[in-house]
Amino acid sequence: VQLVQSGGGLVQPGGSLRLSCAASGFTFNRSQMSWYRQAPGKERELVATISSTGDSTTYADSVKGRFTISRDNAKNTVYLQMSSLKPEDTAVYYCYSPRVGSWGQGTQVTVSS
Repeated sequence: VQLVQSGGGLVQPGGSLRLSCAASGFTFNRSQMSWYRQAPGKERELVATISSTGDSTTYADSVKGRFTISRDNAKNTVYLQMSSLKPEDTAVYYCYSPRVGSWGQGTQVTVSS
């Protein structure tokens, strides 16, 4: 089982980034997927979740209207499109599959001018 993340980096406030998480080793299209984040000195928090078919999504209040979770089951990949980024969005972001209990390696997102 592998979840390999890409994307992230440094962006100015108000900017956008897209994170990707490519899955292998399990039946991706049967797995709900989530994105979490952990800021320095804080606990890991749930950012967004998408159902196995992609027809249902939920978001943390802090990102609602700015972030969009999506998936491409043909590519075994889940995405997190982040817009209108704020300094408080700075964190390490992780994808997660509750079906297999596996985490991606983490990707740093830094929002700073």
